[in-house]
Amino acid sequence: MRPMYARPHRRRSRLLRRLAVVALVVIVGSSGAVAVDAFGAGETWQKVLDRVDRFVAGPVPDRPSVVTVVVTPPPTVSPTVLASVEPGTSPTPLPRPTPARVPVDFRIDADPEAVFAHEIRDTWCSPAGVQMTLAVLGLADTSDAVQRKLASRVHEWESYDDSYNGGWGPAAMAEALAAYGAPGYVIRAYTTREQALHDAAVAIEATEAPAILLAWRGAHTWVMTGYRADADPGIYADAVVSGAYILDPWYPNDSRIWGPSDPAGTFQDEAETVRNFLPWKRPEGKYPDRDGRFIVLVPTLGPGLGR
Repeated sequence: MRPMYARPHRRRSRLLRRLAVVALVVIVGSSGAVAVDAFGAGETWQKVLDRVDRFVAGPVPDRPSVVTVVVTPPPTVSPTVLASVEPGTSPTPLPRPTPARVPVDFRIDADPEAVFAHEIRDTWCSPAGVQMTLAVLGLADTSDAVQRKLASRVHEWESYDDSYNGGWGPAAMAEALAAYGAPGYVIRAYTTREQALHDAAVAIEATEAPAILLAWRGAHTWVMTGYRADADPGIYADAVVSGAYILDPWYPNDSRIWGPSDPAGTFQDEAETVRNFLPWKRPEGKYPDRDGRFIVLVPTLGPGLGR
């Protein structure tokens, strides 16, 4: 078990080592190759800086944070109905909704480009995703200054259970959103992609707030601002959501693994959601509540509910 507090001379020793590393980074970082990004040196250097930032920040704090809620598939019959059924008899089917079953095309971002923010660094999809979510809600702008400020505050919100590597995980994003005036985001883990998109669509329409999908097996952030479905998912539990309107902070970059990114507000159809929105699987270790499930930050408060 790790001691709660290090002895003073050990703390000073660690601090001096970290200061020495930072000084070395500053000296090396002034080289011409890094300055002009010759032979990809700038990208490599950025990874070095990220590691130094993690080193200077110290161990990832082991503290309580936003929990992941595992969502089970809904029952086909209401639990209330089942509880009232006598043994040996069959439940009476629930009455079907009366509104007409018609296709739905819904979105909350009238001007996607106005709320889009590209991730300044290739590891900043989370602060960029938080920034765009806040921009849709009218709580932040899309400037580099806002994104840099968000990124600089990650150590206020990080926790070991959220990300073994430290830095941004879905819980840190939920806490960042709350800190900037958008409380009520919950982390939900779904067994199926269909259920995840259905619930996200219901929440977006009810709250008029974006959802955040953890794409690329949990390595990337997509901001979902709308959807298309064969019926209103808020009324029909069996409505099929055929895709989502997405703000992808990776745009206009091209990934060697995931391919080219799409402009702000692109409708990602079923094929694209299947290709990109994959079950959580991270290389740093096992996350019991997330592994093999589809992770979504779902809004429970928002302009649509009078917040």
